[in-house]
Amino acid sequence: MALFAVLASLLTLATMAALAYALRAGAPRVAVAVALLVPILVGGLYAIVGTPQALDPEQRRAPDSLEDAIARLEADLQRDPRQPEGWQLLGRAYAGLERFDASRDAFARAALLLPDDDALQVEAAQARARAAPDRRFDATAVQALREVLARNPDHQHARWYLGIAQRQAGDDAGAVATWTPLLALLDGAAADALREQIAVAREAAGLPAPAAPAAPATASTHEVRVRVRLDPAAAPPPADAVVFVIARQAGGPPMPVAVQRHPVSALPLDIVLGDADSPMPTQPLSALRAVEILARISRSGDAARADGDAESAAVRVALPVDAPVELVISRQAP
Repeated sequence: MALFAVLASLLTLATMAALAYALRAGAPRVAVAVALLVPILVGGLYAIVGTPQALDPEQRRAPDSLEDAIARLEADLQRDPRQPEGWQLLGRAYAGLERFDASRDAFARAALLLPDDDALQVEAAQARARAAPDRRFDATAVQALREVLARNPDHQHARWYLGIAQRQAGDDAGAVATWTPLLALLDGAAADALREQIAVAREAAGLPAPAAPAAPATASTHEVRVRVRLDPAAAPPPADAVVFVIARQAGGPPMPVAVQRHPVSALPLDIVLGDADSPMPTQPLSALRAVEILARISRSGDAARADGDAESAAVRVALPVDAPVELVISRQAP
């Protein structure tokens, strides 16, 4: 680790020197490239240069340019290609130089080495689209995105890019179905922008506009009253955390069929979940016979489960149900 610190310091000093020289020599493009992209390589220095070969004086010399740094990274990966982080770093460096075909191939190598890394698989799929002449997601990229969503239905980037791929392929209805669950994971301007894209795709597919929420006087008998409280023995959540109350199809996919978002300061909660809370107009709460209800405290404000969040046990109920569903948030999300 001490050697890494020394090498990182040398690379930082070399970067400063290269910047000063480039500016004095009237080469602002070189200066910008060094300033923006050499720090990217510093982040991977330990994995790529922190090897016995780094004791070689030639390897210890700081890169003279971005191209020199990439050449060293390429040489190191040729010696030992079993470095997914190195291939990923190389793919990003190539993309920064707009060498999109090389970036695609580097990401493909990384994706083969870490097939269960969802973020990497999505980045590799994006690199394939970027390298395509028409910027389309091909069958390989689409399959990768679908596999990520099969493992993690709440992966926002995978769901967004798959919707784009479906629209590119003319499957506008498929894009609507793929994007709609994202609304439960977004808020503010991001959710508004997504609603606009869904509306465009819905119109292109010839789908009817979603039905307006029912008025209280004609509320569905499938509405569910929910009471949510925090276990007094549980650790107090941060003041800026939020509470998601989620209904999902019992025994079905994990996507919500109804969801509400409240500040944690509103606990204890007394709410009613109904069709108006459905992020998927094609699958309202009233269309189901049984649902699972749970509540989750999110530190990040994201509905997707994350480390450090706390949630209640899921309660399964048959619809319609008269009695309120009692939820106690008392355990850390698995």
